[in-house]
Amino acid sequence: MSYQLPIAHPDCLYIDGRWIRPAAAQYIDIVSPDTETIVARVAEARAAEVDAAVLAARRAFDEGPWPRMAPAARAKLLAALAERLTARHPELCAAWTAQVGGLAAAAPFVVGAGTKSYTTMAELGTSFAFEQRVASTMSPCAFVVREPVGVVAAIAPWNVPYAIMSSKVAPALLAGCTVLMKPAPETPIEAYIIAECAEAVGLPPGVLNLLPAHREAADYLVRNRGVDKVSFTGSTAAGRHIGAVCSERVARFTLELGGKSALLLLEDFPVAEAAQVMARTITVSSGQVCAMLSRAIVPRKHHAALSEAIAAAMQQVRIGYSTDPATQMGPLAMKRQLERVEGYIASGRASGATLVTGGKRPKGFERGYFIEPTLFANVDNSSVIAQEEIFGPVLCLIPADDVDHAVRIANDSIYGLNGAVLTRDAEAAYRIARRVRSGNFSQNAMRADFSLPFGGFKQSGIGREGGAWGLQSFLETKTILLDAPPASLAS
Repeated sequence: MSYQLPIAHPDCLYIDGRWIRPAAAQYIDIVSPDTETIVARVAEARAAEVDAAVLAARRAFDEGPWPRMAPAARAKLLAALAERLTARHPELCAAWTAQVGGLAAAAPFVVGAGTKSYTTMAELGTSFAFEQRVASTMSPCAFVVREPVGVVAAIAPWNVPYAIMSSKVAPALLAGCTVLMKPAPETPIEAYIIAECAEAVGLPPGVLNLLPAHREAADYLVRNRGVDKVSFTGSTAAGRHIGAVCSERVARFTLELGGKSALLLLEDFPVAEAAQVMARTITVSSGQVCAMLSRAIVPRKHHAALSEAIAAAMQQVRIGYSTDPATQMGPLAMKRQLERVEGYIASGRASGATLVTGGKRPKGFERGYFIEPTLFANVDNSSVIAQEEIFGPVLCLIPADDVDHAVRIANDSIYGLNGAVLTRDAEAAYRIARRVRSGNFSQNAMRADFSLPFGGFKQSGIGREGGAWGLQSFLETKTILLDAPPASLAS
């Protein structure tokens, strides 16, 4: 299993429109979760490079043409960027597989969703109301305008690096912001490709910068007073810290954080079909999805039958290397993630929950970060495995007395990112969706439409990404009161 690095300047950072080598000559190793071998090495940004990138982005915003261009002109460049990125989809797919063990079979869909952010924003560039004339009781001529928030630090996680980084970069650029991309150290390749494409289409210097870095440099970036907004996706623990730092200096921020989302089963949905849905869902990306439906809340009388059926379905899941087209579940992304999941499995056993299946390394995989799909039954919703985000293929089966009890259990969480219900009754699905406190909710599947607002209630985050709602988070609203229309708009 080999991986050819698809980037031109792995030993450099992209700052102020140039590829520069870091002063300290430090590098980040990228490890394959399939083989535990180093597959790539890229430059590492430290404080000096963060300062240089912030200065470049600040200058490009305060003095450069980008924020003063018409939105339609920025949209045209975003459309060109989308074309360049589309041409590099094979490399983006290979990067996801090599870095986090994402299935090669699923990669085109995941990568396509990332590029769609740029095409969506390009379309909004000609339709979004950046400037509106409005009625006012205080002035004969009033405008509400939406202006870019400024310099944006876009911090993406490792699980879906291209799509999540793109969901920040695309609206920030359309808004007229300048951007500092800080990818996770485990998954920097996609951000390199974005930077190369941005350079190719002619984004002005300083508009888009690249800072692969570890946590210390990321914290230094968040604290930098030249950064006007932080857009972060990642753990709730890191989000709390970022929110506190930004609040101290009243910087803007959006946080898309963790989840412990509930899947409710109603009586009208067949048990056998429900078992298949639950087993298939928890193994998507090896369970490493923030919106994962990791708590299955089911009628008590069906609990035993479901437990048996889910276990049988999990045991049929084909575990394998991420490049194998026959693989249905690949490895976890990294060693520390495997150790984390194993720690939660041990906690589940100690809590008194029933380990029905899984819980160990699958046979035949001496290397790589593999774990079996795991089912715990008879789970107490107050237990650690039901309350904390595991980020792995571990499903908690929780019995409920009735629908009201199931909703109470679903809402008994610090999180509120996602939710779903299995039922043939759309009316019942809607009623439950309105009762469950989550930012997203679906019927009969784990779904997300990123052209619509995506984000969470409670400790699952602050703000929304996706479509026009995501664009608004990179804009400030200004009211202008005049005595008469300006000459430039009089016609």
